Amino acid sequence: MSATAASTELERASRAIDRFVREFQPSYRFLAQHVALPLVLTPELVNFIRNRFLRADGVPWVAEVDLLLSDLCRPAGFELYVMSSAVRSRLLEQLKEQFGRDRLEAVARCLMTYNHYLSRTNGLSAPLLQAQQWAAMVYLQPHRDAAVREIAAEFAQHSGAVSEVGQWPAIQPAELARLAQIVQELEPELQQYQDLVEYARLITQVRAQPQEIRPEDVEKTYHVLETELHLPAELVPGGVEIEASLLEGLQPFEFETGTVEFVEPLEAQPEQDGVTLESFEFETAQIRRGETGDNWVIERSRGSAQQFVEVLGNNSVLEMVFVPGGKFMMGSPDDEPESRRSEKPEHEVEVSPFYLGKYPVTQAQWRVVAALPQVERALKPDSSRFKGANHPVEQVSWDDAVEFCRRLSQQSGRDYRLPSEAEWEYACRAGMTTPFYFGDTLNSDLANYDGSRTYGDGPQGEYRGQTTDVGNFPANGFGLYDMHGNVWEWCADDWHSDYKGAPDDGSAWVDENRTEIRKVLRGGSWFFYPRYCRSAIRYNVTPDNANFNFGFRVACAASLA
Repeated sequence: MSATAASTELERASRAIDRFVREFQPSYRFLAQHVALPLVLTPELVNFIRNRFLRADGVPWVAEVDLLLSDLCRPAGFELYVMSSAVRSRLLEQLKEQFGRDRLEAVARCLMTYNHYLSRTNGLSAPLLQAQQWAAMVYLQPHRDAAVREIAAEFAQHSGAVSEVGQWPAIQPAELARLAQIVQELEPELQQYQDLVEYARLITQVRAQPQEIRPEDVEKTYHVLETELHLPAELVPGGVEIEASLLEGLQPFEFETGTVEFVEPLEAQPEQDGVTLESFEFETAQIRRGETGDNWVIERSRGSAQQFVEVLGNNSVLEMVFVPGGKFMMGSPDDEPESRRSEKPEHEVEVSPFYLGKYPVTQAQWRVVAALPQVERALKPDSSRFKGANHPVEQVSWDDAVEFCRRLSQQSGRDYRLPSEAEWEYACRAGMTTPFYFGDTLNSDLANYDGSRTYGDGPQGEYRGQTTDVGNFPANGFGLYDMHGNVWEWCADDWHSDYKGAPDDGSAWVDENRTEIRKVLRGGSWFFYPRYCRSAIRYNVTPDNANFNFGFRVACAASLA
């Protein structure tokens, strides 16, 4: 990367950090600075560092979740998150400027202690734990040489160097690329080891620009303390192609890929006749205190609603539930526990009738529509982390969700779209004014969320650690499922920090000529505490963010049916 490009990346990183802090509060910057030293973050590690260093600085526990799901981090596996090099570099600079070098070294020692704990509990895979340990060691002078020796030895082992017993190990280009990326992340602390830095850059260049490798690069010997490193000739053009990243081979899930065979096309309903509505019954529930006052009781009942069915093919259908129009109070009242400023002021909105997906879009539905002709952007047929045909699709961005709607609209002749925020919340509440459509609290028998935490004095429940099949829990009063938890759901609106000036007609709040666009998510997910699954909760990220907490459901206007 050129100096100009690197400077531009750092400027973007600074803007992203400032935007993150503005969205929440100044103390959030402290947390981001302190957790920038590890190469990989987990919720447990972020909590460990916050409790160790920031208990007296007014950093709330909820900042941990807000940071991991912000644009400063991206998911890299189950409960694994990474920062970009530029964001990490800028935050570490700010940490030194604000707290001094001593604090940076204290965080490094803390990380070494935490790594030692993980080594005894098998909390991380060996390669990932090794990278975390190097990240701590290079910031501590007494340990820096040891870290460099270990890295150099790993380079030698995976580049085909002769081992102590005279054997020639196989060249492992993916591992070389992983090591090179680690060195580049730690480069500011490795300036006295220029041969190591240059060797790592060369490995990266082989991957990115192999045509620029010179013969002298292949012939050169790189001296890293007692280790001599050479670029394997097999890696230059005509040899082995390198495909890797920092976390290559470290993901705790297996992925299945394949192609979708279309059995039958989507069937468009006759426009002149509209759609055929059919009635369906569903189970709903309310949670209330028991007669003794110290327990909670779930009361189940039956309801009915109307829907039409869009046939997708490959034995998949899309069930679109009729949502009657009406007025409701959008946002949270001042006395709602754990509500947020972004949910204020509570205001009346009138919503026109529309249709909304009975469930979040499933992986089976996604595969069928992803195989339809492209409108504006490509779609991956298997993007989800948690596999299952009836699990909600996740790891899809707002841009991906919009493309899905466009393909479906083009094929079906119906105008499918993302719901507006107002439509989503109106449909979620289904006439209820309590924090949840089930009542004043939530129970993990009613939704998929992190039940290890409670809402108010509600019951503690189960944390499942992943998505579940859609429709696995009772519906709300409109016959809609999974609107609390499972996956956050994209809406059409641009993000606004509160409801001042919001439309009152149920339409999407979209600003023209906006330079920095962020989009709205609603409903919480499997990963979040119950406070983040309330009917009024709002979240926001950039439209290109594809996290394994993010999914969507589709809507269409009733007037078009």
